[in-house]
Amino acid sequence: MLKHISVILVLCFLVLACHGPNRPKKPDNLISKAQMSDLLYDLYLINAAKGVNRKTLETNGFDPENYILDKYNIDSIQFADSNAYYTFDSETYNEIVETVKARLQENKKEFDLIKEKNSDSIKKRQDSIRNLRIKTKDKIKTKKRLDTVGSSKRPTPRGRLEIADSLR
Repeated sequence: MLKHISVILVLCFLVLACHGPNRPKKPDNLISKAQMSDLLYDLYLINAAKGVNRKTLETNGFDPENYILDKYNIDSIQFADSNAYYTFDSETYNEIVETVKARLQENKKEFDLIKEKNSDSIKKRQDSIRNLRIKTKDKIKTKKRLDTVGSSKRPTPRGRLEIADSLR
């Protein structure tokens, strides 16, 4: 009997404890969807930059979090409250994240095109330098051949000299 009562008490406690998540109230200074999208976009870019050039950012005294907060003229509490509010509404947050994702993919395409153009121009430059070196080497070889041919006297065969001496 005591077992049954303890099981019932535990089940009641679990039911009462799990009454569902509380939706956060809408903050008074809620960041708009468009601004939140821009803010998250900048955060993703800066986090990527931190992953690549952390020492450069630290050397220049760049603080990414303060930069974002100053740029959008918000404080960390306002961002945290707005982020919690949008995160609870998964459809709205998904729209914001998809907008950011689309912008990042568009930028990636642009940067890939620039990278391709730069690599093509570098390749052309390297090819022209290689061709110039080859032409220069060929000119030097040709000049050396001409110099050796023009400066040396043709040796006369010994046989002709002996014949000419015997005829005298």
